[in-house]
Amino acid sequence: MASMPDYRAIEQKIQQILTSPRRPVAVAFLDQVPEGIARFEGSEPSSCSYWRLAAAGRTFYTVPSDHWNCPIGGYTHNTLSAERMPELQQVLGLMSEIGYVRMEEIPGVFHMEQTPAAIVYGPLGEIAVTPTVVLASGKPGRVMMLSEAALRAGAMSTLPLLGRPTCMAIPAAIAHGAVTSSGCVGNRTYTDIGEDELYVTLRGVDLEKIANEIDTIARANSTLSQYHLQRRQTLATA
Repeated sequence: MASMPDYRAIEQKIQQILTSPRRPVAVAFLDQVPEGIARFEGSEPSSCSYWRLAAAGRTFYTVPSDHWNCPIGGYTHNTLSAERMPELQQVLGLMSEIGYVRMEEIPGVFHMEQTPAAIVYGPLGEIAVTPTVVLASGKPGRVMMLSEAALRAGAMSTLPLLGRPTCMAIPAAIAHGAVTSSGCVGNRTYTDIGEDELYVTLRGVDLEKIANEIDTIARANSTLSQYHLQRRQTLATA
């Protein structure tokens, strides 16, 4: 059996390029409850609230019912029961009424095809299961470089910058490869991510090859920065 990648080293690489105090969050969608990982106890208002807890250092798993407080997250994660579907329609109705979304946009929102038995969350460097995706955030210029590393590794999707809802970046990345997201107001409220930060979501199977390209991209950006600064000074007119 092949050994698991060194996720602690990969986290350090990602942190090195993003320079963010928030740890990359590993998320694993499982078809059975994991052994040796604590079940989440309590209640959170949204699915992305679990990102905040994991980024702060906690590792745990949730079950579908833990996501029922968030109809939108329940939709993208495919965790809503039939009894909860009216709540989704109510939230979408409100968002449509205030001009936040058009109802015809909804079919284009990415969502999981299968309902998971459990979802594990934790800091990437401490995860004990294979991550399905990794969520990371940082300032745009830093997210740019991590995206360039994914592109160099052949692991970047061709999708444009995603927007609302932020959580659809997870199924989008699973299906297409790494994606960037501008986030949404709900996510920023529940996770405390700054207005000056963006998200990048990486597919778990691509982590090693992306991490292997980070140093090359960092050096290339440093070299090109000096090149463009000198060029600007040389060619700029008074």
